[in-house]
Amino acid sequence: MSTEPKTTPEAPASGPRPGRLTAAAALTALEGLALVVGGAYMLVMGLAGEPDNPRQATTGGITLLVLALLPLLAARGLLRLRRWARGPAIITQIMALPVAWQLLQADSAMIPGGIALAGVAVATLVLLVNPATTEALGITGPGSAQEGGK
Repeated sequence: MSTEPKTTPEAPASGPRPGRLTAAAALTALEGLALVVGGAYMLVMGLAGEPDNPRQATTGGITLLVLALLPLLAARGLLRLRRWARGPAIITQIMALPVAWQLLQADSAMIPGGIALAGVAVATLVLLVNPATTEALGITGPGSAQEGGK
């Protein structure tokens, strides 16, 4: 029997989790929690408040709650060093950029929210593509595939 630790696609080589990966997971979870808060607010106001269209408010709230699952699951996967989690985390950031752009185009108090969202999305993207992060997740580049059977 070999005492060498085995690595699988779901469990890369064990080691300390880089701070950049932890920060990326925290920012991704923060976005997910913001979606949960926004969805819960819309849902409560749709049911208890007096919205213009209660059905639309309820549907919007439920949609935000469901959308919150993507970043929350991705953040959990990043903290557990799961390779698959980087994709959903990157998708979340890419989806956040147009939302931030729309918030920045508003002539209201939403502009600071757009600035914050854009900053978080760009910072998280930078953290997710960092070499230390990809190495910790066991993601290899296109030229570093293992040769098998040659």
